[in-house]
Order: sequence, then structure tokens, then C-alpha cells
Amino acid sequence: MRRLLLTAAVATAAALTLTACGTTEPAADDDAKKKTTERITLTDATGAKVELDGPAEKVVGTEWNVVENLVSLGVDPAGVADVKGYQTWDTAVPLKNEPKDIGTRGEPSMDTIASLKPDLIVATDDLPAGAVKQLRKVAPVLSLRAADASDPIGRMTGNLDLIARATGTTEQAEKLKKQFQAKIEEGGKALADAGLDGAEYAFADGYVISNQVSIRPFTSGSLIGAVNEKLGLKNAWTVKGDKNYGLGATDVEGLTKLGDVQFAYIGNDGDKNSTPFNGALAKDSVWKSLPFVKKGNVHRLPDGVWMFGGPESMIKYVDAVVAALTK
Repeated sequence: MRRLLLTAAVATAAALTLTACGTTEPAADDDAKKKTTERITLTDATGAKVELDGPAEKVVGTEWNVVENLVSLGVDPAGVADVKGYQTWDTAVPLKNEPKDIGTRGEPSMDTIASLKPDLIVATDDLPAGAVKQLRKVAPVLSLRAADASDPIGRMTGNLDLIARATGTTEQAEKLKKQFQAKIEEGGKALADAGLDGAEYAFADGYVISNQVSIRPFTSGSLIGAVNEKLGLKNAWTVKGDKNYGLGATDVEGLTKLGDVQFAYIGNDGDKNSTPFNGALAKDSVWKSLPFVKKGNVHRLPDGVWMFGGPESMIKYVDAVVAALTK
């Protein structure tokens, strides 16, 4: 249903050679769109050439990070995969229209997408290659690499830039990048002023399946982890993350290796299995013995910040973690 219930996303595609960053303002670059008559040619993460007659206006998004970027750029998507899931997990960047639900993120409905007659479909390499091939029969497809643990922020901003070029919203992308950078600097200063520069910090999510608690560390290769380090926090996880999302795997016993840290997580009240730290583990003897639990240094950050999202989710994340650690 959501990436939080996957053990690690497997995505392998050629990296894009673009960069970007950002927060929401109402605004596709309308004047630029009106003046643009030349065709747009892009190269996506699969190496495919994407040809557009002009800036795409009717766009379908098959992944939530793609949808978030569209909304942040001022483009209301015509179709969105798992609309209810997006509205549950990404309230930081809410939809401003009522897009058509095109099915699940892993298996979108080709017929539904075709009925929308989109100018462009934006997908990621989390979608099977066969599905992308089918989508290309419906409309031009811009397939992005969803994540890259070697440069998480660069991948996030590069994807934003590519979508902006496809939709004629490059000015808004530049604004978003400046806002993202300003928020990093602001957050880093606030933490340093509170004596938290270099503080040991561990972020994770968790879930319960068949009464078993699984915990997923966000290493330095994760987007969250990269943002934390930009803020001056030290990632306390020593487990290895996957090559795309930078996510590891552990259990409650593995938390004993963290020591005396600040620990934070995001769950969702709409999915009770996503909050074991104040649920299934509340009476667990190992959990209760952990130094950060004893000291009350466990922070549940606000629901609705998509941990795999775009610049705007990360801006909201920075506000949340700074507020939690400096309260």
C-alpha cells in the first residue's frame, strides 16, 4: 500500500544529470508557457528521449514523490496513483484538485490513464519496465530514478528540475530550491544555537506485521538522513542501507546499539501498524530499557510529511525536527 511497508525499494536506472530544490507557490510559469512554441526534448532516467509539443499541462503521476513535485510546481495532476494513500501520507503538500485515481502505485490502470488523454505521464523506476513500456503507448512518459543513496538530495532536486522543464515551471523550481536551501541554513543555525550541532540522532520508521515489529533505519544514504546531516546532526545508525533509498533493517534488539541518542520517527494515525514505538513496543522490556527511551528523547514527528517526497516535504521535516529537538 505504501513504501513504508516495503523492506527496501529496488530501483536501478541511469542517473539523471540535473540538479534542483524547494516549497509551494501557486505558479506554473504562465507567461513562459504562452510564449513557448518550440518542442521540448528531454532524456529520462532510462535514456529514452521524451518529445513534447510544448509544456505539458494535463499530467498523470504514478508515484507520490512525482505528484508532490507537480503540486509544488503549481501543476494540478489530472491523474494520481492511490489518491487516498497520498492524502493520508502526504498532507504536507495536499492536492489542490480532485484528480482521477489511476489505481495503485505498483499497478496503475492503463485504461483509466488512457481515458484522461494526458500530455505527459511522469513515472519512476519503482514501476516495472513492462508497465512503463505499456504507458508509452498511451502518452509520452518521463521515467525518473526514484532515489539514489549516493546523492539523495541531488536526486530529489534533479527530479524536480526535470519535471519543471517538462511543464514549463522552471522559475518556480528555482524558487523552491532557494526556499529549501534557506530552510536548511535556518534549521542548522537553530540546532547549533541550542547546542545540538553534531548531536547523535537516529531516525526510523516501523511497522507491525503478524505481531512482529520491524524497524527501518534511515541511514546517511536516505533522503531524511542526508537532510539531517545538512542540519549538522550525526547519523547514529551503523547498519547498511540499500543503494537506492538508503534504508536498513533491524528489530528492537538492534536499537540497543544506538546508545544515548535523540530518536525520532514518523507514523500515521490512519495506519495503526505504522506506529510501533508508541504502540506494540510500549510494554516491551528491551524498548523500555533503552537510554533514549528512559530519558524521554523519543520524538514522534507530525504525520503527513512524506519521507520520500520532494523539497516541500523536506522543508516541513526540517521545521518538525528542529521543533522537536529544541523544545
